[in-house]
Amino acid sequence: MTKLNSIGINKDPKNTLVVVAMSGGVDSSTVAGIMKQEGYKVIGITLKLYDDTKITSKSRQCCAGQDIIDAKRVASKLGIEHKILYYQSKFKQGVIDNFVDSYLKGETPIPCVQCNQTVKFKDLFQEAKNLNADALVTGHYVKSITNNDVTEMYRGVDLNRDQSYFLFNTTKEQLNYLRFPLGNYNKKETREIARKLELNVADKPDSQDICFVPNGDYASVIEKLRPNSFSKGNIKNIDGKVIGVHEGIINYTIGQRKGIKIADKDPLYVIKIDAGKNEIIVGSKEHLVKRKIKLKNINIITNNEKDFEKELLVKVRSTGKLLKAKINLNKLEANIDLLEDEYGISPGQACVFYFKNNEGHKVLGGGWIKN
Repeated sequence: MTKLNSIGINKDPKNTLVVVAMSGGVDSSTVAGIMKQEGYKVIGITLKLYDDTKITSKSRQCCAGQDIIDAKRVASKLGIEHKILYYQSKFKQGVIDNFVDSYLKGETPIPCVQCNQTVKFKDLFQEAKNLNADALVTGHYVKSITNNDVTEMYRGVDLNRDQSYFLFNTTKEQLNYLRFPLGNYNKKETREIARKLELNVADKPDSQDICFVPNGDYASVIEKLRPNSFSKGNIKNIDGKVIGVHEGIINYTIGQRKGIKIADKDPLYVIKIDAGKNEIIVGSKEHLVKRKIKLKNINIITNNEKDFEKELLVKVRSTGKLLKAKINLNKLEANIDLLEDEYGISPGQACVFYFKNNEGHKVLGGGWIKN
């Protein structure tokens, strides 16, 4: 009887076809190398997602021109088939336009989640299926455990690299098809494997989080796409008094302190962004404290409803810590009661659910923060 292979499929690796999403970076390149080394049949696919002709050479993005060249070189070195899919139109509609619209609503969007949800784990997922692949493999730092063809997601062992927050919107069907070999590695180990495989990207710098935003200047991207978005408006204190003028709400995020340009005896923070009135409300840090959050568009990926009866944890920003919380689900919405204070929670961000068991921190799902 054939035993489960290293990615939890009941087939010999030499009879197992995997599609590896290759962005041109060290993580996905190393994953392709690991799969090849373990004897799997491997097809690498690289997505061209946006026109990078105006991106400066100093920027570090993924899925752009140089990265496609790097991915091709890695595939050639490993001796695997390599395909390039041109998804610029889908990426603009599903990710970039959504990013801009969200900022104009006074939200703080997470385009990486939208990219995974739309292009990578939807269109690339379907492409892998069309190739009759047994699994779609990526270089994300999350751990997955597959039993009886059912996959559960956990935080990566390297908590400094863990990317589970960005994958909460994965569907159960997608999760059962996805594999994440780097979940048990840290970044240093990944680079060491890449060097042993003699990959040209072993020492390549990491890409920035938002691939289509050169040097982190998201305002310039929005100005280019929506030039009329920078209308002036009032800056008010929490009592409703006008104390200044802003140059466009897209220049502000909840919790921001620097750049408000208003003198006060105490530091001022952005407390609220009212897109309807084109107003920024500022106040002291204590006004940023929240204990209650409302979520929309909930996605549940755990296969055990009893998970929600346990002591739960949530994460309300990608760089945030895990917070103890009570979660009250109501179909596609949820009310979150935090059991400790948290500052600067922003609409447009995700709130991801976890609970800890013997395997680690299991991802139950999550939703989008309304307020």
